Amino acid sequence: MAEISSSHPVAAPAAAARPAQRRFRWGAVLDHTILILGALFMMAPIAMLLQMSTIADTEIMKHGPSLVIGDQFGSNLDKALFGSMSFSGSNSGLTMFMNSLILGLGFAIGKIVISMCAAYAIVYFRMRFATLAFWLIFTTLLLPLEVRIVPSYEVTQKLGLLNTYTGLIVPLIASATATFFFRQFFMSVPDELVEAARIDGAGPVKFFIDILIPLSRTMIAAIFIIMFVYGWNQYLWPTMIVTEEGKFTLVQGIKQITQGLEGNHIPEFGRSNLLAILAVLPPVAIVIFFQSWFVKGLTESDK
Repeated sequence: MAEISSSHPVAAPAAAARPAQRRFRWGAVLDHTILILGALFMMAPIAMLLQMSTIADTEIMKHGPSLVIGDQFGSNLDKALFGSMSFSGSNSGLTMFMNSLILGLGFAIGKIVISMCAAYAIVYFRMRFATLAFWLIFTTLLLPLEVRIVPSYEVTQKLGLLNTYTGLIVPLIASATATFFFRQFFMSVPDELVEAARIDGAGPVKFFIDILIPLSRTMIAAIFIIMFVYGWNQYLWPTMIVTEEGKFTLVQGIKQITQGLEGNHIPEFGRSNLLAILAVLPPVAIVIFFQSWFVKGLTESDK
């Protein structure tokens, strides 16, 4: 009896130490399968553009898209980046890429600076008509670019800003959307923080630079993504403001090539496909880099 009672406690921990079997989650498998199929579906056009940029333009005209990988990628890439698309020789893919990058960054940075200053003045300065001023700014959402493009063009022309980066960026950097988001963000900042900064001797400029801007990093990232993509994809405004081929943006250049595809010469499919891929890369890179801040900036409520 003594031997039986002494061996029984040893068997219990061994049975308890046996690992529990994990249940197979079919729901997770289905979710991941749908996500993978969706990603492949979205990447299929990009893969097709890459494939067509590796074969000769004549082969594309004869056989269309295929699974064959050719040897023309290097020459098509050289033509897309450095080849001239105009009679002046100044309209290359790399030049248009830099113009689009300047336009996108100028839009994003300019809109953020103007909107933050406007929202800061509306929220923290005791102005009699601050609320009215905000709603006047907000109503400009009812006037998109297409509605006010003629007076905007006339003012830009009279100021001598045609064919300049200033004319491309400055007339459109006011943003009611960004002002609204920053106003709502500033209104959520606790009053105790404002009082503490005032007690410490922080003036309006110091409070704005040292406290509000660091607190607004996630919101700035969210607005930056939206405004950069908006500026990068601009076509109508640059078409009206820019007539010099050296100032053409990438979207304008792609449109110029697609118009050339309608002529009697052999269409440059490889060149246009690579330019289209080049036009997609910066917005995608910006979204991937700022995606976590973008989600926080639009969803965070505790500041």
